[in-house]
Amino acid sequence: MSAAPETVGEVVRRTAARLETDGLLTARLDAELIVAHVLELTRAALALERGRVVTDAEAERVAKLTARRAAREPLQYVLGEWGFRRLTLTVDGRALIPRPETETVVERCLALLAGVDAPRVLDVGTGSGAIALAIADEHPGAAVTGIDVSAEALSLARENAARTGVAVELLQADLLGGLPGSDWDLVVSNPPYVRPDEAATLAPEVVDWEPHVALFDGGHTETLVRDAAAVLRRGGALVLESYDERARAVAGLLERAGFEQVAVTRDLAGRDRVVEGRLPA
Repeated sequence: MSAAPETVGEVVRRTAARLETDGLLTARLDAELIVAHVLELTRAALALERGRVVTDAEAERVAKLTARRAAREPLQYVLGEWGFRRLTLTVDGRALIPRPETETVVERCLALLAGVDAPRVLDVGTGSGAIALAIADEHPGAAVTGIDVSAEALSLARENAARTGVAVELLQADLLGGLPGSDWDLVVSNPPYVRPDEAATLAPEVVDWEPHVALFDGGHTETLVRDAAAVLRRGGALVLESYDERARAVAGLLERAGFEQVAVTRDLAGRDRVVEGRLPA
């Protein structure tokens, strides 16, 4: 005798229970997002559909995605897409997950570019293309170039450029080998900034799934500050993502490299996150 069909509400409850058993602190949220994704609904609309019957095919897909999340694969990779600013981007293991704190980086870039009609912007370590695409999307006059050492990350960034319809230039280059071009109005980066000895403190979703080349610092920030000072125009700005324990030290790097108006901005969680400065005009 076959099991009775389940409703959306029942599938969400069962999925959340499975994820909670596997130790996920965000089990209910993750369950709702997985079910909403399979049913092609927003999370808000999901609540209105809780009495709807889930088909066998839909239930099977929910089960497959749930098993991946239970194995601590990041939810964003499980869903295959994630929102960043005004864009929905494809996300997978080729690049870091675009995170809310990085949206603060984009906010500071746009503020520094305000009043510049056609700025030239270099995004170093572009990954999924999130920063480059968001700047180009929200400052239509900007000519944005994104570079990354990873060919796989660049392929993902190109997919996102095609998906969003936002035009950016994407090039393969290693920031440790020097930055391309000159006279940039702004250089921005979310560089690898986790110390290798901090690996054990990271969640399994991060250390076991996200690309280590984009996570662990091998002198990237120091090199970037030095090289950015050489390729920016006079009065050009540098914006870097960092983290609260290190942001003030990064600000010191900018000051020693000759940047002025050096400032640290907190993210929405109240943590020091973004370091910026301008070269003298």
